[in-house]
Amino acid sequence: MNLLDWLKQVLGLTDAPAEAVPAVPPRPVPPKPAPAAVKPAKPKRPKVAALLNLDASDLLPITHDELRASMQELIRTGGFRFTGRGFIPVGDERTRLINRALLTNNLLTPDQLAEITRVAEDYDRMRKGVAAVEQAAAQAGETAVVADREARARIKVQKKAEAAERRRQHQEGVAHRKATDIVFLGRGVSARLGQRESDEAKLRLLNLPILRTPADVATAMNVPVPQLRWLAFHAEVATRIHYVHFTVPKRSGGVRTLSAPHRKLAAAQKWVLTNILDRLPVEPPAHGFVAGRGVVTNAEPHVGRAIVVNMDLESFFPSIGFARVRSVFHRLGYSPAVATVLALLGTECPREPVVYAGQTYYVAVGPRGLPQGTCTSPGLSNQVARRLDKRLGGLARKLGLTYTRYADDLTFSGDAAFNEKVGYLMARVRHLARDEGFAVNEKKSRVLRRNTAQIVTGVVVNAKPSLPRRELRRLRAILHRARVEGLNAQNREGRPDFRAWLRGKIAYVKMVRPDLGAKMLAQFQALAQS
Repeated sequence: MNLLDWLKQVLGLTDAPAEAVPAVPPRPVPPKPAPAAVKPAKPKRPKVAALLNLDASDLLPITHDELRASMQELIRTGGFRFTGRGFIPVGDERTRLINRALLTNNLLTPDQLAEITRVAEDYDRMRKGVAAVEQAAAQAGETAVVADREARARIKVQKKAEAAERRRQHQEGVAHRKATDIVFLGRGVSARLGQRESDEAKLRLLNLPILRTPADVATAMNVPVPQLRWLAFHAEVATRIHYVHFTVPKRSGGVRTLSAPHRKLAAAQKWVLTNILDRLPVEPPAHGFVAGRGVVTNAEPHVGRAIVVNMDLESFFPSIGFARVRSVFHRLGYSPAVATVLALLGTECPREPVVYAGQTYYVAVGPRGLPQGTCTSPGLSNQVARRLDKRLGGLARKLGLTYTRYADDLTFSGDAAFNEKVGYLMARVRHLARDEGFAVNEKKSRVLRRNTAQIVTGVVVNAKPSLPRRELRRLRAILHRARVEGLNAQNREGRPDFRAWLRGKIAYVKMVRPDLGAKMLAQFQALAQS
């Protein structure tokens, strides 16, 4: 029996007794899969009638004219209202009329209309949610902007306070630095004011004051730092200067410009002279501005010599500039800062007054140099010329000559054999002077032999130190006539203080020739008393 007949028999579709069906081995039952995660149930859609809020009257047919009349009635009574796009107000009379028209004219099925309404409500709900989010975001943004502005305002106030504090500290620092230190003294001269190391061992060996900083200089001079800065400051154009300039006639013609420092600068220069320059050694040939030496000691080594050669250094003081003066103090052991301050105190620019807009300005017309008329210029010039004195002294010894120097006057003397070496000597002096930063004034070079008056710094040295005969005769004539005419009558040149001038002349004679000078002084005193 096959399987079909067996099924018919089991189901009673045939009268034949059921035969035993051979046992069919059971098929393996696969294991049940693990239950999947339960998905959240989708929200059930509301019924169409509930969604559209329909009743029996909403399903009645409506004509076009009836729809238009109903809408006009809504507009007239104010029941018609406009809504935003994508929003279908459920329960609104206008919506009810539109739905009725759509349904009764078979334009939409109730399910389609319900789906449209649902989508519109979902859109409106999302729109409101987005609007709420946007509003919240706008409020959060506005809050963030306000907070940022407030934070910026606080930062601005804080920065202004910090800047004001920095300015205050800077101003206090500047004021303190100006009161206690000097870091700038003008253009072109302030580069080394930051170097404060002095060679104290060398300074002690020379018995000089130990100075390291500009403040040490001010303390040693007993002046405030601001005053020292004012005295040493270098300005190309100034409305006020520390010198009074005037001119005096030269014996050889022309005028010489002298610079007299004002009281405060003169006091500072006097301190430098007393505490530093007067303690420094000079070379043996130097006789000018040295204690115990003078024009007489400068002339005596050349007395009785066959040939005397006089040479002059042109613009001696002005040619010694600021850098060379600063080098003098630095070589002594002072720091570059101290050397700069001391050099500025001892140098000055040649200036010309210029009037602009009613104001007088003193304009520098040359580099800083040693002014003629200060107490420090002679001592500084001797220190600058030490190397020149050594070289010229060595040249003189090589040629068997005698050499002395009084300020810018160079004097060489020798016996008759020197006559053949005069040209060579003068050429070598020019070269050595140029090497040392000086220049020989050729107009004042003289070669004096025995047949002329051999004058060295105003002293005649032919046989013994004396004065020119014309000068002595002039003084004798004044004293002789004064016995009869009186002293005042001898003032033929109109000198403002004739008696002081005459006394000075007699003192000079006494210095060169003590015996003759003593006689003239006695005569002068007798005339002055009478």
